[in-house]
Amino acid sequence: MNRLTIEKLPQFDGHEMVSCFHDKATGLRGFIGIHNTRLGPATGGTRYWRYDSEREALGDVLNLSRAMTYKCALAGVPYGGGKAVIMRNARYPKNAAFFAAYGRLVNLFNGKFYTGEDVGMTEQDVAILARYSPFINGLPGKAGDPAPWAALSVFYAMEAGLKAVFGAATMRGKTFAIKGLGKVGGELVRLITERGGTVYGADVKREAVKNAVRRFPNMKIVRPADIHALKVNVFSPCAMGGDFSGRTVPRLKCDIVCGGANNQLMSAQDGERLHERGILYIPDYVANAGGLINVSEEWNKKGYDRDEVMKKVKAVGKTVRRIIERARKQRAPTSMIADRLAEKVFNGKSKYENTYA
Repeated sequence: MNRLTIEKLPQFDGHEMVSCFHDKATGLRGFIGIHNTRLGPATGGTRYWRYDSEREALGDVLNLSRAMTYKCALAGVPYGGGKAVIMRNARYPKNAAFFAAYGRLVNLFNGKFYTGEDVGMTEQDVAILARYSPFINGLPGKAGDPAPWAALSVFYAMEAGLKAVFGAATMRGKTFAIKGLGKVGGELVRLITERGGTVYGADVKREAVKNAVRRFPNMKIVRPADIHALKVNVFSPCAMGGDFSGRTVPRLKCDIVCGGANNQLMSAQDGERLHERGILYIPDYVANAGGLINVSEEWNKKGYDRDEVMKKVKAVGKTVRRIIERARKQRAPTSMIADRLAEKVFNGKSKYENTYA
């Protein structure tokens, strides 16, 4: 696709750079998107996924990199939004040559783009990739896997949502539907059940369901096609995103939406639809910022500090409360309020208030 074609895509939002790459020898093929670097170099994980077409992969990288800009702004980290997607091809394995080729590609950005783990990439993959590029984060022995931290920030965001809707942050006696039982969703099940919440879970992957049932025998499993329509207090999308549209929002029977998936809304209008239905939506890039906060600490000049990460991740709850308060005062969708706050930050019109102190 040429520049003019990319700029006509609905997912394009004034991105600074979109790079297409292909290495014939290793089968490496995909895109790197850099949305905005006003706050600092772009950062975002590398997604390794089986896309049906280049157009689908390109749309994904445009959406994901844009979301990272907003996430960085409200997480209070000195980075901009970027993302990479690699088109998975079963004929070409992820081996040393594959990661060497990708590492050389990342190096071409010379520090303008930092990357690490995302869907389809493991902590071990990231460790191998780091042999070939210094611009890799989330390394074992340092920040490590971002998923548990993403789950933890979703947990604190949920508490803020429960407090706003029910007057108390307690999860005991509340019901939760979690779509996606992978690393983030599975950890979220643990956090909720340990605090007395009742969890319904669903996943398209049988192995993920088996693992979850083995870990949490009291969790109730439902079909992925049915989980949107469950009558619960909190619906938590923790899979691939795109959960809410004009078709799915009317099916919801929950009080709160708060999950770890990226790009949960198919369009801005879906945030308005949730608002009109009286469902409290916790914007995804606010709720799941814990993973970003964790890997960002890896580049702290003083060194990685787990206690500092914990303090910042816990403060996600404060950010959520701030968004809810403004949304109620202005009678506006929380998605719109969060976007406005983030845009003021990365457009240089205001500094994000340090809620971590």
